[in-house]
Amino acid sequence: MITAIDTNILIDIFGADPKFGELSVQLLKRCVQEGAIQACEIVWTETATVFGDQNTFLEAIQTLGIEFSPMTEEAALLAAEAWRLYRKKGGKRDRVVADFLIAAHAKTQCDRLLTRDRGFYRNYFESLIVVDPTKTS
Repeated sequence: MITAIDTNILIDIFGADPKFGELSVQLLKRCVQEGAIQACEIVWTETATVFGDQNTFLEAIQTLGIEFSPMTEEAALLAAEAWRLYRKKGGKRDRVVADFLIAAHAKTQCDRLLTRDRGFYRNYFESLIVVDPTKTS
């Protein structure tokens, strides 16, 4: 089982978010037990920005056992297709294309996505399996 991880989960964990931090840690631990955890270049970049330097980020991400997984052409094209649909339906630029890239990576290169952003992903990537730490028992 390969789980893609979204930036919001990593920010919860590294920022010790009082509301979601512990939930995210517990679900990440469960996902690690079930297989590999991967982050695409978007998540990698967004998460690295909250650290003071690259080495600290790399140590932290490696401690969690998260692998870097570059996006394929198939994933990029799926993201473009979903973005076009979003804009055609009147979607504003409140959502950035990065969200579409993260979901497309998860759908094409992984088995599921660990995120708290389930509504958006379910609307534009219907068959994507979303694991949400706020919805576990």
